[in-house]
Amino acid sequence: MSNDNEVLLDKGNQSNSKMKVERKEGEPTPVFKGASWAALLVGVTAYLIGLYNATMQLNEKGYYFAVLVFGLYSAVSLQKAVRDKDEGIPVTNIYYGISWFALIVSIALMAIGLYNAGSIVLSEKGFYGMAFVLSLFAAITVQKNVRDAQRARERD
Repeated sequence: MSNDNEVLLDKGNQSNSKMKVERKEGEPTPVFKGASWAALLVGVTAYLIGLYNATMQLNEKGYYFAVLVFGLYSAVSLQKAVRDKDEGIPVTNIYYGISWFALIVSIALMAIGLYNAGSIVLSEKGFYGMAFVLSLFAAITVQKNVRDAQRARERD
């Protein structure tokens, strides 16, 4: 069996000829990559639309935007550091520790901000919290998929 990106004819059912694109070893499926990107776009877009439509002051909106950007960056950075360490790629302990610290701080800032936000109703707080968590998880997954796909291409 070849590891090239060639189109193969499914021999299982001659009457229904399905085209199947063979993936390289270790490469995520197109559906998983698409779902990851969709989750990231939905999470970030929902969060930003919520901020845009919120009745809070501009400095509060800026705070929540900065926490989202900080959280996204720290989540991707931590995922990369953990994976590098797991694969034997040198990662300094200080960078590894800072990556963990940054993610924990971003989550704490979101939780503290939402807890202390008196002008936001509980359902809106839940919305921001869930959009934030969805965005962080999706950013980690997208970064993992990009890395896995790149690694699969490099093997050939």
